[in-house]
Amino acid sequence: MATIYCTATSLDGFIADDAESLSWLFNTPGHADDPGGRHGDGDSLGFDRFFEGVGAIVLGASTYAWLERELTQDGAEFTWPYSHPTWLMTHRDITPIDGVTRASGDVTELHPQLVEAAGDKGVWVMGGGDLAGQFADAGLLDTVWVHQVPVTLGAGKPLLPRRLRLRREALERDGQFTAMRFAVVGPEPRG
Repeated sequence: MATIYCTATSLDGFIADDAESLSWLFNTPGHADDPGGRHGDGDSLGFDRFFEGVGAIVLGASTYAWLERELTQDGAEFTWPYSHPTWLMTHRDITPIDGVTRASGDVTELHPQLVEAAGDKGVWVMGGGDLAGQFADAGLLDTVWVHQVPVTLGAGKPLLPRRLRLRREALERDGQFTAMRFAVVGPEPRG
């Protein structure tokens, strides 16, 4: 199935602010906070629908570190919140917790394992933007599914630090979020 980079981004294209925080995201009301409920039809681009199609997860070290900070801020032990087979791509000296397999090197070497583990579902490139870009560089990224948040950050971690041509396939409002799904066309040449 597809390899999908699904994330939220600020209006000015950042997935985390300059302090590597997502507080801006969680302070924005989504569809669950909307008294009218989910906007859109049965083919909603909401995250819940996306997540039903996930069979395996891959993420980078910064995303992993953010999850660890977020899930342990109340003093709780860090446990992996997903049951999907998960890989942590990093060159850092990190020993991941149970449920996460450490990997390093070229994403082209890992991709067949991800696809096999996902079965008839998709591979979720959870983050960050550079890791998604590595899959795109190798021609292995099929879809970019973005939930754009009506906030600007001015600086931070970019959505996808690459020149990449996309083709919009779906667009819809999901509470305060603008949900957009794009097919990856390929590199965007200069000039």
